[in-house]
Amino acid sequence: MESQLAKSTEERTFQYQDSLPSLPVPSLEESLKKYLESVKPFANEEEYKKTEAIVQKFQNGIGEKLQKKLLERAKGKRNWLEEWWLNVAYLDVRTPSQLNVNFAGPAPHIENYWPPKEGTQLERGSICLWHVLNYWQLLRKEKIPVQKVGNTPLDMYQFRMLFATCKVPGITRDSVMNYFRTESEGYCPTHVAVLCRGRVFIFDVMHKGCLVTPPEILRQLTFVQKKCHSEPDGPGIAALTSEERTRWAKAREYLIRLNPENLTLLEKIESSLLVYSLEDGSPHVTPEDYSQVTAEILTGNPTVRWGDKSYNLISFSNGVFGCSCDGSEKVREIPLPEELVFTVDEKVLNDINQAKAQYFMQASDLQLVVYAFTSFGKKQTKKKQLHPDAFIQLALQLGYYRLHGRPGCCYETAMTRYFYHGRTETMRSCTVEAVSWCQSMQDPSTSLSERQHKMLEAFAKHNKMMKDCSAGKGFDRHLLGLSLIAKEEGLPVPELFTDPLFSRSGGGGNFVLSTSLVGYFRIQGAVVPMVHNGYGFFYHIRDDRFLVSCTAWKSCPETDAEKLVQQVFCAFHDMMQLMNIAKL
Repeated sequence: MESQLAKSTEERTFQYQDSLPSLPVPSLEESLKKYLESVKPFANEEEYKKTEAIVQKFQNGIGEKLQKKLLERAKGKRNWLEEWWLNVAYLDVRTPSQLNVNFAGPAPHIENYWPPKEGTQLERGSICLWHVLNYWQLLRKEKIPVQKVGNTPLDMYQFRMLFATCKVPGITRDSVMNYFRTESEGYCPTHVAVLCRGRVFIFDVMHKGCLVTPPEILRQLTFVQKKCHSEPDGPGIAALTSEERTRWAKAREYLIRLNPENLTLLEKIESSLLVYSLEDGSPHVTPEDYSQVTAEILTGNPTVRWGDKSYNLISFSNGVFGCSCDGSEKVREIPLPEELVFTVDEKVLNDINQAKAQYFMQASDLQLVVYAFTSFGKKQTKKKQLHPDAFIQLALQLGYYRLHGRPGCCYETAMTRYFYHGRTETMRSCTVEAVSWCQSMQDPSTSLSERQHKMLEAFAKHNKMMKDCSAGKGFDRHLLGLSLIAKEEGLPVPELFTDPLFSRSGGGGNFVLSTSLVGYFRIQGAVVPMVHNGYGFFYHIRDDRFLVSCTAWKSCPETDAEKLVQQVFCAFHDMMQLMNIAKL
């Protein structure tokens, strides 16, 4: 690998894919040991002993057999988890994708380029879309730099799924259609879909071998907007993508039976590079408060979102996204956008209305806040030799503990991109050490130096776990693999997975805190909670601030996203004060 890197004068985006190591299968003994440790915060002594016995029985019995079968599977696959994870986490899920699965967030340009301003939607949108299309071209030419940690390349496969990719609904399992190809691989679609007021248009972004310019994109978007604002709204076929998956699959089949031409139109949308959404709203947004715009993006009009597309670019009337560039103002004679007019009947219109009704009902139940903490950021935590990600995760543990009076089982996304087609691993941030520290913070008799000592122990544990997970030594995906082997073999569900402590500690997708670091750049987004009595908590880290988004369901009387964020912000201050006392 090192010699490859040294010899390469110009690296191609996907050049290291074939030389990445295979995803390892962790040791059964180590995984079960880590699992037992992770359930401790949620069990009394009697419950823990019972689970300990169940784990021991699993390790010496069926677990050993399942491990052998998993190792056999791994011999024939460079990533033994990939297909399973895609199915279990995404394609088999029947809940509506648009709100329950999709990640959504605002572009950050209001902070340093374009503050909200009415009348700028199309102009800014054309420039923003042009930049996105430039990125698509760079990807086609494999000019996007390989992401690395030090000199070690990371898996870049996920970049292939960014453009010209769509999920297609199935009765019991969805499928993914990926039309993206690099230039060396051959043809790739070159059109985008534009959604506006329930109608769908497409236009080609290449003309005579060249990418269209921002003024040419502006012409196309202006045509679409004028047409939609001067004529009746369309039926809003896109709203069907916000439905429960099986209902959407049946509605799609009916559409195709109604008129085979409908399939051609659907495939034009599904194969498009991306969907560009023209929204009529003007959500409020400031650099300190992204709540309203994020809510609009996550829960906005379903007739101008294609919930199955890998990329929806959404623009609002007040132009809250975009960036700047230069280019010729000359507009060539390029074909105007083509409208995709579906054949519909009363049943299709009823299906659309039903989809919209269920979507708006669920969307209205979502509480979402996105605030910036501006007292300090990464710079200050690193000065104190504290990892900023662990800093936020421990503040969240303390905030949840103070608000609810108990530990919160927590899913944090860990990266496994050192490995072929590696994606993520679960890191359980609610550790014994974190809980011990939270308890000390609530106990007036605990000295400041003891609190500091316990906090630093919790940091050390968090950092070690993250390192293990990234090195393929996590245990949650391993346990999932063992349970799926049992299912494929037609064996009864092992007791390990039916033990109440398994789900109480977060197993089986029952984490009350669903969290992820979205990066160290100006990117922010939000997801809904994993469980009804839980929270979605995403954050990004900058030198001078932390930006956090938090979601909860209004119908759950226990949870309050606003209160949790305020508790987390208080915890930030308390933690920094602890670090300002003399070191032990």
